[in-house]
Amino acid sequence: MHAYRLRKVLQFGLAFLGAASFSVAAAQAHAIGANAGGFFSGLEHPVFGIDHLLAMFAVGLWGAQIGGRSLWELPVAFPLIMSLGGALGIAGVPLPHVEILIALSMLVLGLAVAVAWRPAPWLSIAVVGAFALFHGHAHGVELPSSANPLAYAAGFVVATGLIHIAGIGFGLIIGKAWNGKASRAAGAAIGLAGVYFLMA
Repeated sequence: MHAYRLRKVLQFGLAFLGAASFSVAAAQAHAIGANAGGFFSGLEHPVFGIDHLLAMFAVGLWGAQIGGRSLWELPVAFPLIMSLGGALGIAGVPLPHVEILIALSMLVLGLAVAVAWRPAPWLSIAVVGAFALFHGHAHGVELPSSANPLAYAAGFVVATGLIHIAGIGFGLIIGKAWNGKASRAAGAAIGLAGVYFLMA
């Protein structure tokens, strides 16, 4: 059963990377100076921003913990809605308390994993989507002035997908250890990181 689910995750990951590679190629074909601040800037921001990294990892981990359709629904919903938030940020549309809500996303998503919360599918998607909007907005606002928005967006969507896949992989391979306590411990650690960022 674990091997079957892992195979499904890898198939999803390869399909995602294939689509992402096409998007990247298209973005770079239209980007001027993408290397200076476009695709690669978007790619590195979620990876080197610990708040973004942990929240996105938690999404994949939570999807793996819930199982079923949530295994792919949550990691797909997040980048889609994050892209909308990114467009709002690039367009200069303000959203309230973005940094607080990003920190809160670590706390809420981490706690969801820590307590093994399994809500109705629509609710888990709503929770993930609400936080994705603010994560995307932060990415969009931080768009470098030299960057091409399409290339930058392609970069952070690819990075987000890879982080989600890492969270799923952890949840399916390592997180099942000790009757799921490994995943719950990871969720608790992410939640504590959210508390730290809220207090910082």
